[in-house]
Amino acid sequence: MSSTNSNSDTQLTIGERAFSAAGAAFISAIIVNPLDVAKTRLQAQAAGVPYQGVCGMASFQTNSVTFIHSMLHDIGCSSGRNNHYKGTLDVFYKVIRQEGFTRLWRGTGASLALSVPTVGIYMPCYDIFRNMMEEFTTQNAPTLTPYVPLVAGSAARSLACISCYPVELARTRMQAFRLTQRGKPPGVWKTLHGVIHPVDGTSILHSFHRYRFWWTGLGAQLSRDVPFSAICWSTLEPIRKSILDLVGDGATVATVLGANFSAGFVAGTLASAATCPLDVAKTRRQIEKDPERALKMTTRTTLIAIWRDGGFRGLYTGVGPRIGRAGPSVGIVVSFYEFVKYALHHRHQTSS
Repeated sequence: MSSTNSNSDTQLTIGERAFSAAGAAFISAIIVNPLDVAKTRLQAQAAGVPYQGVCGMASFQTNSVTFIHSMLHDIGCSSGRNNHYKGTLDVFYKVIRQEGFTRLWRGTGASLALSVPTVGIYMPCYDIFRNMMEEFTTQNAPTLTPYVPLVAGSAARSLACISCYPVELARTRMQAFRLTQRGKPPGVWKTLHGVIHPVDGTSILHSFHRYRFWWTGLGAQLSRDVPFSAICWSTLEPIRKSILDLVGDGATVATVLGANFSAGFVAGTLASAATCPLDVAKTRRQIEKDPERALKMTTRTTLIAIWRDGGFRGLYTGVGPRIGRAGPSVGIVVSFYEFVKYALHHRHQTSS
């Protein structure tokens, strides 16, 4: 890393790091959410979630429209193949046509509620872990220094993932399932309540058991996110360092943004492609509606089931929108985060 970057790392407080990360997460979540919806819909469809146009609508309760609704149901079901998603652009087209343009941002509230605290924990912890480990390895084991980003990224991501996982579960369910009735779609809290509602029981032990369902699929999430972070940071740091070293001490706002966005884009693209099967397994576990069955599912058995049903193609369902989302997302988060750190660092220098 360049001296400028290192200095800004050591002089910023945890609060300033968290502010930088939260702002980056806010911008990224809004920009890439439609691609996240497309990826989740394609993976949920492969897992058996039906997207059959009017077939997915709930039945009306009044007798006066039962016959009409029955006719619409039959017509919709007979043309079900026309509502089968064929790819990312097809998801966009059919979601806009059948559910409305704003549905492409379904789950954005959950994405913000998730990404702001997650990235607010993740990025500052990565900085802190990396700086501590680099200082230790440089003095005691220089040969291990190149592996610091891998270990620091994995540790920071694990901490952030475990802390904020229930909101990730809610976001996936909000994006995967279509509206089943008229009116306002359920929010984060209502979605989470629906996860634990099917389990009855009044004892304290049973109530505690119910809330375990909020961490359904955590193993799959960690199995995806830890390798993703390890690959991402191991790729990002050398690329970023090479670009910043070419600039030297003449780094400007434009070069800081460019170096970090380029490195983040390449790293995010490679990491998302490599971990796509784990993302498919995570989605399938999170959308499982039977709570008891969801708890018994493991990443290994889910991957085997996906391979048995769809082979290699099944393991890479939604890889297009996933890569299209991850590259820009990582680039935006890292470049905005480092830009704010750069600005705060220069403000400290000016004030002192």
